[in-house]
Amino acid sequence: MGKITKFFVTLSALSVLSIYGCGKDVKPETSYDAEKYLAKSDELVIEKDYKEARKVLLEVKNRDTQRKYGSIAHLKIADSYVKEGEPDLAITEYRKFLDLYPDSQYASYAQYQIAMTYFAQIESPDRGTGVARFALEEFNRLKKLYPRNPYRDIVEVRIEKARNILAEGDYMIAEFYYKKESYQSAVGRLESMLTNYPDYKKADEALLLLGKSYRELRIRDKAKDVFERLITKYPTSKAAKEAKKLLS
Repeated sequence: MGKITKFFVTLSALSVLSIYGCGKDVKPETSYDAEKYLAKSDELVIEKDYKEARKVLLEVKNRDTQRKYGSIAHLKIADSYVKEGEPDLAITEYRKFLDLYPDSQYASYAQYQIAMTYFAQIESPDRGTGVARFALEEFNRLKKLYPRNPYRDIVEVRIEKARNILAEGDYMIAEFYYKKESYQSAVGRLESMLTNYPDYKKADEALLLLGKSYRELRIRDKAKDVFERLITKYPTSKAAKEAKKLLS
């Protein structure tokens, strides 16, 4: 064997050894399993590693050629933002889900979550009326688009609370106007509130304040009508007793 031939044989042998030697440090690629990836994302969310969980879920979405697991991954991404305390990002993702998968079996869940994400931000009547209004709109949309949704019973309770929050906000504003002697503004707010929320839990107090506002404006026939309406509808309430005194 010539010197040149020996050189190439030696070089080839070294190349093979080099390849196998490097191979010891290279880990074989893990086979993709969508269900395992989803389970892994759940573990990461429990550990509050939301960013890493979303990376795993995006991998599922990107590799979902059969559209079997992508929708689930998308919902889990939205859910992760809820758990992370990022309601605006969560709502954005739920809306994207409804745009991408309008016929999904999970569509009613996504719509419910939009409403609940708003609802969860309600703190008190003086600060929660904005989100209460959004929550009410989204709950009503849920009822309209998905009348057979599995959340029907709890939705009615949530709607009642949202309506009471909105009514309470209007009542507080009317009280403020009354104390500032802006009686016409108080009347406008109370009339609108009683029309929009006739089932308000403190409707008797609202009627009393409305009657007193008309009385201050010296619109006595209106005041009389309101007081009589209060006495007829809520005869045993404290507000009705005061209305009787004012009428006499």
